[in-house]
Amino acid sequence: MNERRVVVVGAGMAGVQSAVALREAGFGGEVVLIGAEPHQPYDRPPLSKAILLGTAESSAFDIDFDELGVDLRLGCEVTGVRPGDHEVDTEAGPVPYDVLVLATGAEPVSLPGAEGVPGVHLLRTLDDADRLRPVLERRHEIVVVGAGWIGAEFATAAREAGCAVTVVEAADRPLAGSLPAEAAAPMARWYAEAGVRLLTGERVAAVEEGAVLLASGRRIPAGAVVVGIGARPSTGALAGSGIALGAAGEVVADSRLRTSAPDVYAVGDCASYPSARYGDRLLVHHWDNALQGPRTVAAAVTGGEPEAYDPVPYFWSEQFGRFVQYAGHHPAADTLLWRGDPERDAQWSALWLREGALVALLAVDRPRDLAQGRRLIASGARLAPARAADPLVPLKTAVLA
Repeated sequence: MNERRVVVVGAGMAGVQSAVALREAGFGGEVVLIGAEPHQPYDRPPLSKAILLGTAESSAFDIDFDELGVDLRLGCEVTGVRPGDHEVDTEAGPVPYDVLVLATGAEPVSLPGAEGVPGVHLLRTLDDADRLRPVLERRHEIVVVGAGWIGAEFATAAREAGCAVTVVEAADRPLAGSLPAEAAAPMARWYAEAGVRLLTGERVAAVEEGAVLLASGRRIPAGAVVVGIGARPSTGALAGSGIALGAAGEVVADSRLRTSAPDVYAVGDCASYPSARYGDRLLVHHWDNALQGPRTVAAAVTGGEPEAYDPVPYFWSEQFGRFVQYAGHHPAADTLLWRGDPERDAQWSALWLREGALVALLAVDRPRDLAQGRRLIASGARLAPARAADPLVPLKTAVLA
């Protein structure tokens, strides 16, 4: 077992943690970690915060890959996968594997018609952040397309840098693809409080150098345009491989994160997995998923019997001076319960219950609610609604006996 070679494709959080988890699980064979970028592997969350604002020079992982015994190959693009031959194709030639871990992440969705227009930016990589940093330093008028998580975080950084910021969102509210209307509505006020102009229900018709043209006929001056309209799994290299992909282009993994091809696993942003907890297949584009999945893969590779991969999804965002955390997953049919009043209180939480059991939680500057709620979701605890709705009552004490 320990003489096998594991090749990990993707040197982001999921790929790096796959290499680390293999060693922690006792795997003694060869580990090859292939990354398309030339940079030392780095963490992505600081890109929209400290790296962008210049308050940190690097977010590289503090890992000695030589000491870990990992063959790190950077600046190496994987162009194909051939499961029948147990090889991946790269620009430097084929790389054989006994076990393959796909950790290719996600790539930002570009705005149609904006590709190649001067002053249009995406924010996904370290190079993207390096290109945007001088834009903020020059205090340009900036238009952000998309009021999702990345749009809000970039708008926050741009305002901290002293830029005039307009955010254009096609939906009627921020975070329309992530949160129901009643939970996202209070967040719209944060934009105005931060001095950001938020235009909802507005679609971009065209982008030209120096301006964004909206479908309504409005013309918004723009020294720079930042596009944050979502991300899709980065799985283009799998074309022709026979590895099953889902409707979103993601790798379809099973409950042990195995793909349809033998000896091939998938972790992180590029893969979906079945959740027995929620009765749904989940595609989670967040840091915590990239951290946890590799442990399941490492256990399987080293001959263990890993439990089905079914964590409580979790992510966080820092925007407009607030720490926003979310745990769980919920459809619109779940019952919403407030802890605190978002119209009045600076700190509040929203709980979603299904047949009395907590299934999801959104916490704004209430980290204790999140920590306790996450454990309650994992245990399937049922709550007493009156106690759970009282923000002065610790959430863990609202559990029904």
